[in-house]
Order: sequence, then structure tokens, then C-alpha cells
Amino acid sequence: MERRKGLVQGYIGVTDRRWFEYLRRAGLDEVNFWQPTPAGVNALPGTPWIFKLHYPMNAIVGFGFLTYHTRMPIAVAWEAFGRGNGVSSYAEMLSLVAAYRKGASAAAEIGCVVLSDPVFLEEADWIPAPADWAPNIVKGKYYGLTEGPGAEIWRQLSARAAVPATASALVAPNALGKPVLIAPRLGQGAFRLQVTDAYARRCAVTGEKTLPALEAAHIVPFAEVKAHDVRNGLLLRSDLHRLFDLGYVSVRPDRRFVVSRAIREDFENGRDYYALAEKEIALPADPAKMPARESLERHYDEIFRK
Repeated sequence: MERRKGLVQGYIGVTDRRWFEYLRRAGLDEVNFWQPTPAGVNALPGTPWIFKLHYPMNAIVGFGFLTYHTRMPIAVAWEAFGRGNGVSSYAEMLSLVAAYRKGASAAAEIGCVVLSDPVFLEEADWIPAPADWAPNIVKGKYYGLTEGPGAEIWRQLSARAAVPATASALVAPNALGKPVLIAPRLGQGAFRLQVTDAYARRCAVTGEKTLPALEAAHIVPFAEVKAHDVRNGLLLRSDLHRLFDLGYVSVRPDRRFVVSRAIREDFENGRDYYALAEKEIALPADPAKMPARESLERHYDEIFRK
């Protein structure tokens, strides 16, 4: 768990130096701490995720903050994060996954642990692994961050970070005055994965489930809202996403798909799209992830070509 015995917990995860060094130079604000074999992650958004290099380095070298975790095909993880996977190309990512497991195809799923605001320490600032770290730990371990060895690791990381670590994630008191985690902002990659999962990995309009053909659309353009929020998202087939952004299609506040007559006027076509008109879209099972009515209203009123 991210919380045990009332303590705020962090996770020390083991990674290789190649991933670390590539991302240290990349300067990204969102990265994928991917796992060749998907594994469960029992932690909430905001959990500090601390990087430890494999033996013989055996050092703490940085951290980030968990925003989302899931399992996704390699092709989708590459599309969502690109260089944020710690590699320079899709072919390199396939090769790395294949080094750990058989059957590394585009459709093979990997674990995606999405981290925001990563910090990568210079070698002079590396911190020794906790004294109680067992050599047989190959993936990682949870530590309390308010007392014991975990607290000392977190103190040293906070001191070495350009911005104090506590400013981004940890510590706001709740009504009882105890420290609680603050959920970090979603990045574009986390938004892509969260919307994909929210819509059960199917296009909200057509039901298409070929994941490489699906995209997470912002209902109100990101440039206007300046934030990624699953309630401002729809999972759409790529062609519908393009038409949605251009205002040729929309979703009314009653959650029915609509198609503009401008498709016929501008392109003298659109038969397949008109066949979808007035169809009620599929919705997330979680009410907290439903498309916001105000976002749908704004797209229909301001962007859709009536």
C-alpha cells in the first residue's frame, strides 16, 4: 500500500542505468517507468517513486511522482510517451522488452507506471541504498517516508532536488493534521492511458477496439483549458478524433453523436459518418470519469460546424 500504519509511503523501484541516463539528458516532465512484465501497483497518485539502480551500482539516483499505472501494448506505450520511455525509437523499445521476455510484439502488454516531474541526480549526488535493502529485491519495495530509513532517503532527495520534493507531492495535512499525498497533475501520456482505460479500450462512438487506431481526444482543446482531465476526454477512432477537433462531428450534451452537414458540403462525401449520426456514445463505467456536460456543451456550441 502507499500508506501503512498511518505513514506516508514511497516506493523504491529498481531500474537500469541506460533508462536513467537517457532520461536524465532528455529533460522531460513525464516519463514511463515501464515494466517488461505487467505487475500490480498498489499505490495512489502522488506516491513518490524513487529510482534505484541495479547492483552493483546500488544507488538511489532520483525520483518522480506516480500519476497513473496500467498495462498497455508496447505500441500504445510508445505512442503515448515516445522518448519518455527512456529509449530513442520504437524499435529500440521492442528490442529491450524482448531482452527480458519472449513474444515482444506490438500487441504485447507491458506495465506502465507513469511519473510526473522526475528528478535525475548527477552522480556526485547519488545516495546509497537503504542499509536494510535485501540483495534479492529485483523490482522494488515500499518505505515509510516520515520515519526510519525511508525518511532519511527522502530528506536527502529533497535536499538534492532543484525544487524541494515536498513542494510537489507530499505533504499537506488533512483534517486530523496528518500528512497526506497530493495528487499530481496529469501529463499527455497519462491522459492518453487513463482515457483509454476509462472507455474500456473501445471507441466511444463505433466500439472499435484496435488500440493503435484509437486516440484520446480533448473535448475542449488543451490549449484552452491548460490541463489534462479524463472528464474532458473521449476515446475516439483516429479519423473521428481528427473530425472532432475540426468541428465536423461532435457529441451533444445528451451524449449523442452528431455530424455536420459541412462534411458533405466541403468534401462531397461522408456517408459512413452520417450513418453514425444520433448514436448514443458509450460511457465510462466510473461516474467520476464521465465526460463533463459543460465540456460537451462548449464543443457543441463553439466548435461544432452546425
